[in-house]
Amino acid sequence: MAIDTAKFTLRIDAELLKKFRFVADYNARSANRELEVLMKKHIAEFEKENGKITFD
Repeated sequence: MAIDTAKFTLRIDAELLKKFRFVADYNARSANRELEVLMKKHIAEFEKENGKITFD
């Protein structure tokens, strides 16, 4: 089963990334997984307020 996974490069302040990794570790997640969880929550909140995002 193929998974549709996109790569994304992020430029971020080193101190912020260090803290983010700390939070991810605290939540027993990789930094990548933590970011994915946060993105999904953010999108869900956006769609709740603005309607479902669709691509034609």
